[in-house]
Amino acid sequence: MADILHRVGIKSSPEEVYKALTTREGLAAWWTNNTQGESKVGGVLQFRFGAGGFDMKVLELDPAKRVLWQVVDGPKEWIGTKVSWDLRQENDYAIVLFKHEDWKEPVEFMHHCSTKWGLFLMSLKSLVETGKGAPDPNDVKIDNWN
Repeated sequence: MADILHRVGIKSSPEEVYKALTTREGLAAWWTNNTQGESKVGGVLQFRFGAGGFDMKVLELDPAKRVLWQVVDGPKEWIGTKVSWDLRQENDYAIVLFKHEDWKEPVEFMHHCSTKWGLFLMSLKSLVETGKGAPDPNDVKIDNWN
């Protein structure tokens, strides 16, 4: 199995980052404008992009500490993978340890997704620090997969 890993510091509190990760309004402000569903344990969130979309089942919500989803619909490479954010305070920063885990193999699409996750984590950082993110369709396009 292969994983995508990122670490980012956001000049804020874990509580503020958690809110951006667990509300439809927050998610729509940094990942994709087209966000639907329920952000509660057992609920399913639907994220739609110009190139397709993903359905994520919410597995765990630990306020200001952890968010865990499992991909239940989307590209075949994503089905069954898990996406997590672990949060902690370090001085003036909320540290976000991001993981998109359990890829069956590191295919070229995984390289693309790693770059896009990095861009979207910068969008999350911008949203929490300045009030304005860059969600799809206003994100940086990196190739024909978007």
